Amino acid sequence: MLFERIVAEGLAQNSYLIGSGGRAAVIDPRRDCEVYPGIARRNNVTITHIFETHRNEDYVTGSLELRERTGAEIFHGAHAAFAYGKPVREGDRFTIGSLDLEVQETPGHTEESISVVVRDREVSDTPYMVFCGDTLFAGDIARTDFYGPGRNAEMAGKIFDSITGKILALGEGVIICPAHGAGSVCGGDIADHPFTTAGYEKQTNPLLQKGRDEFVAARKEETPYVPPYFRKMEQYNLNGAPLLPREPFPGYLSIGDVNRIRKEGCQVVDIRAPTSFGAGHIPDSISIWREGIPSFAGWFLDYETPIIIVDDFNQGLDQVFRHFVRLGYDNLAGVLLGGFPAWTKAAQEIATIPTCSVQELKRRLETESPFLLDVRDMKNWRNVGHIRGACHIYIGELPGRIGEIPGNEPVVICCDAGYKGGLGASILARHKYRNVTNVLGGMTAWKQAGYQIEP
Repeated sequence: MLFERIVAEGLAQNSYLIGSGGRAAVIDPRRDCEVYPGIARRNNVTITHIFETHRNEDYVTGSLELRERTGAEIFHGAHAAFAYGKPVREGDRFTIGSLDLEVQETPGHTEESISVVVRDREVSDTPYMVFCGDTLFAGDIARTDFYGPGRNAEMAGKIFDSITGKILALGEGVIICPAHGAGSVCGGDIADHPFTTAGYEKQTNPLLQKGRDEFVAARKEETPYVPPYFRKMEQYNLNGAPLLPREPFPGYLSIGDVNRIRKEGCQVVDIRAPTSFGAGHIPDSISIWREGIPSFAGWFLDYETPIIIVDDFNQGLDQVFRHFVRLGYDNLAGVLLGGFPAWTKAAQEIATIPTCSVQELKRRLETESPFLLDVRDMKNWRNVGHIRGACHIYIGELPGRIGEIPGNEPVVICCDAGYKGGLGASILARHKYRNVTNVLGGMTAWKQAGYQIEP
Protein backbone atom coordinates (compact mmCIF):
# COMPACT_ATOMS: atom_id res chain seq x y z
CA MET A 1 0.00 0.00 0.00
CA LEU A 2 1.21 3.48 -0.90
CA PHE A 3 0.52 6.15 1.69
CA GLU A 4 1.80 9.72 2.05
CA ARG A 5 0.76 12.70 4.16
CA ILE A 6 1.35 16.12 2.61
CA VAL A 7 1.42 19.13 4.94
CA ALA A 8 0.66 22.68 3.81
CA GLU A 9 2.85 24.69 6.13
CA GLY A 10 1.34 27.70 7.83
CA LEU A 11 -2.22 26.41 7.43
CA ALA A 12 -1.34 23.18 9.27
CA GLN A 13 -3.43 21.45 6.60
CA ASN A 14 -2.99 17.75 5.92
CA SER A 15 -3.81 16.07 2.65
CA TYR A 16 -3.19 12.44 1.81
CA LEU A 17 -2.39 10.17 -1.11
CA ILE A 18 -3.22 6.49 -0.77
CA GLY A 19 -2.83 3.85 -3.45
CA SER A 20 -2.68 0.20 -4.40
CA GLY A 21 -2.59 -1.83 -7.59
CA GLY A 22 -1.40 1.04 -9.77
CA ARG A 23 -4.15 3.47 -8.75
CA ALA A 24 -4.41 6.12 -6.07
CA ALA A 25 -6.81 8.49 -4.34
CA VAL A 26 -6.06 11.94 -2.95
CA ILE A 27 -7.94 13.25 0.07
CA ASP A 28 -8.37 17.01 0.62
CA PRO A 29 -5.79 18.23 -1.93
CA ARG A 30 -4.33 21.71 -1.69
CA ARG A 31 -4.57 24.19 -4.56
CA ASP A 32 -0.88 24.13 -5.53
CA CYS A 33 -1.32 20.48 -6.34
CA GLU A 34 1.79 19.52 -8.35
CA VAL A 35 3.02 17.48 -5.38
CA TYR A 36 0.39 14.75 -5.93
CA PRO A 37 1.16 13.91 -9.58
CA GLY A 38 4.82 13.98 -8.57
CA ILE A 39 4.27 11.32 -5.91
CA ALA A 40 2.16 9.31 -8.35
CA ARG A 41 4.85 9.37 -11.03
CA ARG A 42 7.57 8.30 -8.62
CA ASN A 43 5.47 5.34 -7.54
CA ASN A 44 4.04 4.38 -10.96
CA VAL A 45 0.42 4.92 -9.97
CA THR A 46 -2.45 6.84 -11.56
CA ILE A 47 -4.60 9.18 -9.49
CA THR A 48 -8.19 8.14 -10.19
CA HIS A 49 -10.18 9.46 -7.19
CA ILE A 50 -10.28 12.77 -5.31
CA PHE A 51 -12.21 13.02 -2.05
CA GLU A 52 -13.13 16.29 -0.35
CA THR A 53 -14.16 15.57 3.22
CA HIS A 54 -16.08 18.88 3.44
CA ARG A 55 -16.28 22.38 1.99
CA ASN A 56 -13.28 23.96 3.62
CA GLU A 57 -13.29 27.41 5.20
CA ASP A 58 -9.60 28.17 5.70
CA TYR A 59 -8.04 27.43 2.30
CA VAL A 60 -8.89 26.88 -1.36
CA THR A 61 -9.21 23.19 -2.12
CA GLY A 62 -7.26 21.77 -5.04
CA SER A 63 -9.78 19.33 -6.48
CA LEU A 64 -10.38 21.16 -9.73
CA GLU A 65 -6.67 21.79 -10.24
CA LEU A 66 -5.89 18.13 -9.64
CA ARG A 67 -8.71 16.93 -11.90
CA GLU A 68 -7.37 19.21 -14.64
CA ARG A 69 -3.96 17.54 -14.35
CA THR A 70 -5.02 13.93 -13.84
CA GLY A 71 -8.60 13.43 -15.06
CA ALA A 72 -9.52 11.92 -11.68
CA GLU A 73 -13.11 12.07 -10.46
CA ILE A 74 -14.05 14.33 -7.53
CA PHE A 75 -16.35 13.15 -4.72
CA HIS A 76 -18.08 15.31 -2.09
CA GLY A 77 -20.61 14.77 0.67
CA ALA A 78 -24.17 14.94 -0.65
CA HIS A 79 -25.54 17.52 1.80
CA ALA A 80 -24.17 20.65 0.15
CA ALA A 81 -24.80 22.13 -3.28
CA PHE A 82 -21.37 21.67 -4.85
CA ALA A 83 -21.20 22.93 -8.42
CA TYR A 84 -18.73 20.21 -9.40
CA GLY A 85 -17.87 16.63 -8.56
CA LYS A 86 -20.16 13.76 -7.60
CA PRO A 87 -22.12 13.40 -4.34
CA VAL A 88 -21.49 10.43 -2.08
CA ARG A 89 -23.56 9.07 0.77
CA GLU A 90 -23.30 6.78 3.75
CA GLY A 91 -22.05 3.33 2.75
CA ASP A 92 -20.79 4.21 -0.75
CA ARG A 93 -17.68 2.15 -1.52
CA PHE A 94 -14.76 2.46 -3.88
CA THR A 95 -12.06 -0.07 -4.80
CA ILE A 96 -8.45 0.95 -5.38
CA GLY A 97 -6.31 -2.14 -5.83
CA SER A 98 -6.63 -4.13 -2.60
CA LEU A 99 -8.06 -1.14 -0.77
CA ASP A 100 -11.72 -0.70 0.04
CA LEU A 101 -12.75 2.92 0.71
CA GLU A 102 -16.09 3.36 2.46
CA VAL A 103 -17.88 6.67 2.98
CA GLN A 104 -19.26 7.62 6.37
CA GLU A 105 -21.45 10.70 6.71
CA THR A 106 -20.04 12.52 9.75
CA PRO A 107 -21.80 15.91 10.04
CA GLY A 108 -21.12 18.45 12.74
CA HIS A 109 -18.28 20.64 11.55
CA THR A 110 -20.36 21.08 8.40
CA GLU A 111 -23.52 19.34 7.26
CA GLU A 112 -21.88 17.55 4.34
CA SER A 113 -18.76 16.38 6.19
CA ILE A 114 -17.72 12.84 5.36
CA SER A 115 -15.05 10.44 6.55
CA VAL A 116 -13.41 7.82 4.34
CA VAL A 117 -12.74 4.47 6.01
CA VAL A 118 -9.92 2.35 4.54
CA ARG A 119 -9.71 -1.42 4.65
CA ASP A 120 -6.88 -3.38 3.07
CA ARG A 121 -8.69 -6.51 1.84
CA GLU A 122 -5.34 -8.16 1.11
CA VAL A 123 -4.76 -8.26 4.86
CA SER A 124 -8.10 -8.08 6.67
CA ASP A 125 -11.67 -6.81 6.53
CA THR A 126 -10.99 -4.83 9.71
CA PRO A 127 -10.89 -1.02 9.29
CA TYR A 128 -7.27 0.12 9.10
CA MET A 129 -7.48 3.92 8.94
CA VAL A 130 -9.99 6.71 8.48
CA PHE A 131 -9.65 10.11 6.81
CA CYS A 132 -11.96 12.15 9.01
CA GLY A 133 -11.43 15.64 7.63
CA ASP A 134 -12.19 18.33 10.21
CA THR A 135 -14.38 16.14 12.40
CA LEU A 136 -11.80 14.74 14.84
CA PHE A 137 -8.28 16.03 15.44
CA ALA A 138 -5.45 14.80 17.63
CA GLY A 139 -6.46 16.04 21.07
CA ASP A 140 -9.30 18.22 19.82
CA ILE A 141 -12.64 18.29 18.02
CA ALA A 142 -13.44 20.63 15.14
CA ARG A 143 -15.33 23.88 15.63
CA THR A 144 -19.08 23.74 15.16
CA ASP A 145 -19.99 27.42 14.87
CA PHE A 146 -20.14 27.97 11.12
CA TYR A 147 -23.94 27.97 10.91
CA GLY A 148 -24.36 30.70 13.52
CA PRO A 149 -25.18 30.70 17.24
CA GLY A 150 -28.71 29.51 16.61
CA ARG A 151 -27.39 26.11 15.48
CA ASN A 152 -24.38 25.71 17.77
CA ALA A 153 -26.09 23.14 19.99
CA GLU A 154 -27.46 21.18 17.02
CA MET A 155 -24.10 20.96 15.25
CA ALA A 156 -22.26 20.17 18.48
CA GLY A 157 -24.61 17.26 19.05
CA LYS A 158 -24.09 16.05 15.48
CA ILE A 159 -20.30 16.10 15.70
CA PHE A 160 -20.36 14.32 19.06
CA ASP A 161 -22.58 11.61 17.58
CA SER A 162 -20.43 11.35 14.44
CA ILE A 163 -17.29 10.81 16.48
CA THR A 164 -18.61 8.51 19.20
CA GLY A 165 -21.10 6.60 17.07
CA LYS A 166 -19.07 6.17 13.89
CA ILE A 167 -15.36 7.06 14.01
CA LEU A 168 -14.56 5.64 17.45
CA ALA A 169 -16.81 2.65 16.75
CA LEU A 170 -14.41 1.54 13.99
CA GLY A 171 -12.11 0.08 16.65
CA GLU A 172 -9.48 1.38 19.04
CA GLY A 173 -6.59 0.54 16.73
CA VAL A 174 -7.91 2.48 13.75
CA ILE A 175 -5.49 5.19 12.62
CA ILE A 176 -7.05 8.66 12.59
CA CYS A 177 -5.90 10.86 9.69
CA PRO A 178 -7.21 14.39 10.34
CA ALA A 179 -7.22 17.25 7.84
CA HIS A 180 -5.42 19.62 10.23
CA GLY A 181 -2.62 19.59 12.76
CA ALA A 182 -1.45 21.88 15.54
CA GLY A 183 -1.87 25.57 14.73
CA SER A 184 -4.94 25.31 12.53
CA VAL A 185 -7.74 27.85 12.96
CA CYS A 186 -10.23 25.00 12.54
CA GLY A 187 -9.53 23.72 16.05
CA GLY A 188 -8.89 25.22 19.43
CA ASP A 189 -6.03 23.20 20.88
CA ILE A 190 -4.90 20.52 18.41
CA ALA A 191 -2.08 18.33 19.69
CA ASP A 192 1.23 18.32 17.81
CA HIS A 193 0.82 14.71 16.68
CA PRO A 194 0.99 13.77 12.99
CA PHE A 195 -1.40 10.86 13.55
CA THR A 196 -3.49 9.42 16.32
CA THR A 197 -5.76 6.42 16.89
CA ALA A 198 -9.36 5.99 17.94
CA GLY A 199 -8.31 4.33 21.18
CA TYR A 200 -5.78 7.03 22.04
CA GLU A 201 -8.30 9.80 21.47
CA LYS A 202 -10.91 7.95 23.48
CA GLN A 203 -8.53 7.84 26.44
CA THR A 204 -6.75 11.20 26.18
CA ASN A 205 -8.84 13.73 24.25
CA PRO A 206 -10.25 16.03 26.96
CA LEU A 207 -13.37 16.81 24.94
CA LEU A 208 -14.20 13.12 24.66
CA GLN A 209 -14.15 12.78 28.44
CA LYS A 210 -17.34 14.83 28.54
CA GLY A 211 -20.79 13.35 28.16
CA ARG A 212 -22.93 14.46 25.25
CA ASP A 213 -24.97 17.00 27.22
CA GLU A 214 -21.88 18.52 28.86
CA PHE A 215 -20.09 18.73 25.51
CA VAL A 216 -23.04 20.41 23.79
CA ALA A 217 -23.53 22.86 26.66
CA ALA A 218 -19.87 23.90 26.48
CA ARG A 219 -19.94 24.29 22.70
CA LYS A 220 -23.04 26.48 22.85
CA GLU A 221 -21.03 29.13 24.66
CA GLU A 222 -17.95 29.09 22.42
CA THR A 223 -17.36 32.04 20.08
CA PRO A 224 -14.15 31.35 18.13
CA TYR A 225 -12.78 34.00 15.81
CA VAL A 226 -14.13 33.94 12.24
CA PRO A 227 -11.76 35.60 9.75
CA PRO A 228 -13.68 37.38 6.98
CA TYR A 229 -11.89 35.41 4.27
CA PHE A 230 -13.70 32.24 5.42
CA ARG A 231 -16.75 33.35 3.42
CA LYS A 232 -14.64 33.63 0.29
CA MET A 233 -13.20 30.16 0.82
CA GLU A 234 -16.68 28.69 1.24
CA GLN A 235 -17.79 30.36 -1.99
CA TYR A 236 -14.74 29.11 -3.90
CA ASN A 237 -14.98 25.59 -2.52
CA LEU A 238 -18.66 25.20 -3.23
CA ASN A 239 -18.67 26.75 -6.70
CA GLY A 240 -15.10 25.99 -7.79
CA ALA A 241 -12.16 28.35 -7.59
CA PRO A 242 -10.61 29.67 -10.81
CA LEU A 243 -7.93 27.42 -12.23
CA LEU A 244 -4.45 28.76 -11.67
CA PRO A 245 -2.59 30.23 -14.64
CA ARG A 246 0.32 28.29 -16.08
CA GLU A 247 2.67 30.62 -14.20
CA PRO A 248 0.75 31.19 -10.95
CA PHE A 249 3.46 33.19 -9.21
CA PRO A 250 4.02 36.89 -10.04
CA GLY A 251 7.12 38.56 -11.39
CA TYR A 252 9.17 41.52 -10.23
CA LEU A 253 8.10 45.14 -10.25
CA SER A 254 10.35 48.14 -10.78
CA ILE A 255 10.06 51.15 -8.51
CA GLY A 256 8.23 52.90 -11.35
CA ASP A 257 5.78 50.00 -11.56
CA VAL A 258 5.19 50.10 -7.81
CA ASN A 259 4.54 53.83 -7.80
CA ARG A 260 2.17 53.54 -10.75
CA ILE A 261 0.18 50.74 -9.10
CA ARG A 262 0.15 52.59 -5.78
CA LYS A 263 -1.31 55.61 -7.50
CA GLU A 264 -4.04 53.48 -9.05
CA GLY A 265 -4.74 51.75 -5.72
CA CYS A 266 -3.14 48.66 -4.24
CA GLN A 267 -2.31 46.75 -1.09
CA VAL A 268 1.39 46.85 -0.19
CA VAL A 269 2.28 43.90 2.05
CA ASP A 270 5.65 44.14 3.80
CA ILE A 271 6.72 40.62 4.82
CA ARG A 272 9.80 41.63 6.79
CA ALA A 273 10.18 41.37 10.58
CA PRO A 274 8.62 44.15 12.71
CA THR A 275 12.06 45.56 13.57
CA SER A 276 12.84 46.14 9.90
CA PHE A 277 9.34 47.42 9.18
CA GLY A 278 9.50 49.86 12.08
CA ALA A 279 12.85 51.26 10.91
CA GLY A 280 11.46 52.08 7.47
CA HIS A 281 8.77 51.00 5.01
CA ILE A 282 6.74 52.18 2.04
CA PRO A 283 4.01 54.50 3.37
CA ASP A 284 0.64 52.81 4.00
CA SER A 285 2.15 49.31 3.88
CA ILE A 286 0.62 46.49 5.90
CA SER A 287 3.14 44.61 8.04
CA ILE A 288 2.48 40.86 7.77
CA TRP A 289 5.66 38.90 8.41
CA ARG A 290 6.08 35.97 6.04
CA GLU A 291 5.20 33.23 8.55
CA GLY A 292 2.11 35.20 9.53
CA ILE A 293 0.58 35.32 6.05
CA PRO A 294 -1.53 32.13 6.38
CA SER A 295 -3.02 33.30 9.68
CA PHE A 296 -3.51 37.02 9.09
CA ALA A 297 -3.68 37.90 5.38
CA GLY A 298 -7.32 36.84 5.29
CA TRP A 299 -8.22 39.33 8.00
CA PHE A 300 -6.85 42.40 6.22
CA LEU A 301 -6.52 41.89 2.45
CA ASP A 302 -9.28 41.95 -0.15
CA TYR A 303 -9.51 39.82 -3.28
CA GLU A 304 -9.80 42.60 -5.87
CA THR A 305 -7.18 45.28 -5.16
CA PRO A 306 -3.69 44.38 -6.50
CA ILE A 307 -1.20 43.16 -3.89
CA ILE A 308 2.46 44.20 -3.97
CA ILE A 309 4.93 42.25 -1.85
CA VAL A 310 7.94 43.92 -0.26
CA ASP A 311 10.84 41.99 1.26
CA ASP A 312 14.49 42.76 2.01
CA PHE A 313 16.41 40.46 -0.33
CA ASN A 314 13.59 38.49 -2.05
CA GLN A 315 14.80 35.14 -0.81
CA GLY A 316 12.52 32.10 -0.38
CA LEU A 317 9.56 33.78 -2.05
CA ASP A 318 8.19 30.55 -3.51
CA GLN A 319 6.69 29.62 -0.14
CA VAL A 320 5.33 33.12 0.33
CA PHE A 321 3.52 32.94 -3.02
CA ARG A 322 2.12 29.53 -2.10
CA HIS A 323 0.61 30.99 1.06
CA PHE A 324 -1.29 33.55 -1.01
CA VAL A 325 -2.37 31.01 -3.65
CA ARG A 326 -3.73 28.65 -0.99
CA LEU A 327 -5.82 31.49 0.41
CA GLY A 328 -7.22 32.30 -3.03
CA TYR A 329 -5.35 35.55 -3.59
CA ASP A 330 -5.00 35.63 -7.36
CA ASN A 331 -4.55 39.42 -7.31
CA LEU A 332 -0.80 39.40 -6.68
CA ALA A 333 0.68 42.18 -8.81
CA GLY A 334 4.29 41.28 -8.10
CA VAL A 335 7.32 41.76 -5.87
CA LEU A 336 9.42 44.90 -5.54
CA LEU A 337 12.61 44.24 -7.51
CA GLY A 338 15.61 44.57 -5.21
CA GLY A 339 13.46 44.65 -2.12
CA PHE A 340 13.19 47.52 0.30
CA PRO A 341 16.91 48.38 -0.03
CA ALA A 342 16.26 49.30 -3.67
CA TRP A 343 13.44 51.58 -2.54
CA THR A 344 15.67 53.49 -0.12
CA LYS A 345 18.60 53.72 -2.56
CA ALA A 346 16.24 55.32 -5.07
CA ALA A 347 15.47 58.06 -2.53
CA GLN A 348 11.80 57.12 -2.33
CA GLU A 349 9.60 58.31 0.50
CA ILE A 350 9.61 56.10 3.59
CA ALA A 351 7.57 55.94 6.79
CA THR A 352 8.66 54.68 10.20
CA ILE A 353 6.97 53.26 13.29
CA PRO A 354 8.75 53.61 16.64
CA THR A 355 9.51 50.50 18.69
CA CYS A 356 10.41 50.13 22.33
CA SER A 357 11.62 47.56 24.84
CA VAL A 358 9.56 46.34 27.77
CA GLN A 359 11.88 48.32 30.05
CA GLU A 360 11.01 51.50 28.19
CA LEU A 361 7.33 50.58 28.26
CA LYS A 362 7.49 50.16 32.04
CA ARG A 363 9.11 53.57 32.42
CA ARG A 364 6.49 55.17 30.20
CA LEU A 365 3.64 53.59 32.15
CA GLU A 366 5.16 54.96 35.35
CA THR A 367 5.69 58.50 34.03
CA GLU A 368 3.12 58.94 31.24
CA SER A 369 -0.39 57.75 30.42
CA PRO A 370 -0.22 56.20 26.95
CA PHE A 371 -3.13 54.18 25.62
CA LEU A 372 -1.91 50.58 25.95
CA LEU A 373 -3.47 48.29 23.35
CA ASP A 374 -3.12 44.50 23.69
CA VAL A 375 -3.86 42.71 20.39
CA ARG A 376 -3.34 39.10 21.46
CA ASP A 377 -6.12 36.55 21.13
CA MET A 378 -8.55 36.02 23.98
CA LYS A 379 -6.98 32.71 25.00
CA ASN A 380 -3.60 34.32 25.69
CA TRP A 381 -5.19 37.39 27.27
CA ARG A 382 -6.92 35.11 29.79
CA ASN A 383 -4.32 32.40 30.28
CA VAL A 384 -1.12 34.46 30.30
CA GLY A 385 -2.55 37.59 31.85
CA HIS A 386 -2.03 41.18 30.81
CA ILE A 387 -0.47 44.48 31.81
CA ARG A 388 -2.56 46.58 34.15
CA GLY A 389 -4.66 49.13 32.30
CA ALA A 390 -4.35 47.50 28.90
CA CYS A 391 -7.27 47.62 26.46
CA HIS A 392 -7.84 44.29 24.71
CA ILE A 393 -8.79 44.17 21.01
CA TYR A 394 -7.80 41.08 19.04
CA ILE A 395 -5.63 42.00 16.06
CA GLY A 396 -8.08 40.54 13.55
CA GLU A 397 -10.90 42.68 14.91
CA LEU A 398 -8.87 45.89 15.02
CA PRO A 399 -10.06 47.38 11.67
CA GLY A 400 -13.68 47.15 12.80
CA ARG A 401 -12.93 48.70 16.19
CA ILE A 402 -10.64 51.55 15.19
CA GLY A 403 -13.07 54.00 16.75
CA GLU A 404 -12.19 52.66 20.19
CA ILE A 405 -8.56 53.80 19.82
CA PRO A 406 -7.99 57.47 20.78
CA GLY A 407 -6.43 59.48 18.00
CA ASN A 408 -5.16 62.36 20.12
CA GLU A 409 -2.85 60.54 22.54
CA PRO A 410 0.12 58.15 22.33
CA VAL A 411 -0.78 54.52 21.57
CA VAL A 412 1.49 51.64 22.58
CA ILE A 413 0.74 48.21 21.14
CA CYS A 414 1.63 44.96 22.90
CA CYS A 415 1.20 41.39 21.67
CA ASP A 416 2.91 38.04 22.29
CA ALA A 417 6.34 38.89 20.85
CA GLY A 418 6.04 42.04 18.73
CA TYR A 419 4.88 40.64 15.39
CA LYS A 420 1.14 41.18 15.74
CA GLY A 421 2.01 44.48 17.38
CA GLY A 422 3.82 45.52 14.21
CA LEU A 423 0.80 44.49 12.18
CA GLY A 424 -1.50 46.47 14.46
CA ALA A 425 0.74 49.52 14.26
CA SER A 426 0.67 49.37 10.46
CA ILE A 427 -3.14 49.21 10.49
CA LEU A 428 -3.34 52.24 12.77
CA ALA A 429 -0.83 54.11 10.59
CA ARG A 430 -3.04 53.47 7.54
CA HIS A 431 -5.85 55.12 9.54
CA LYS A 432 -3.66 58.20 10.07
CA TYR A 433 -2.58 57.49 13.65
CA ARG A 434 0.77 59.23 13.99
CA ASN A 435 1.88 58.44 17.56
CA VAL A 436 2.04 54.64 17.72
CA THR A 437 4.78 52.49 19.27
CA ASN A 438 5.21 48.71 18.99
CA VAL A 439 6.59 46.84 22.02
CA LEU A 440 9.32 44.45 20.86
CA GLY A 441 9.21 41.13 22.69
CA GLY A 442 5.64 41.77 23.81
CA MET A 443 4.24 39.88 26.78
CA THR A 444 6.94 37.24 26.42
CA ALA A 445 9.60 39.83 27.24
CA TRP A 446 7.43 41.54 29.88
CA LYS A 447 7.03 38.23 31.70
CA GLN A 448 10.74 37.37 31.26
CA ALA A 449 11.66 40.70 32.86
CA GLY A 450 9.63 39.76 35.91
CA TYR A 451 7.18 42.65 35.64
CA GLN A 452 3.73 42.50 37.16
CA ILE A 453 0.98 40.70 35.22
CA GLU A 454 -2.72 41.08 35.93
CA PRO A 455 -4.87 37.93 35.73
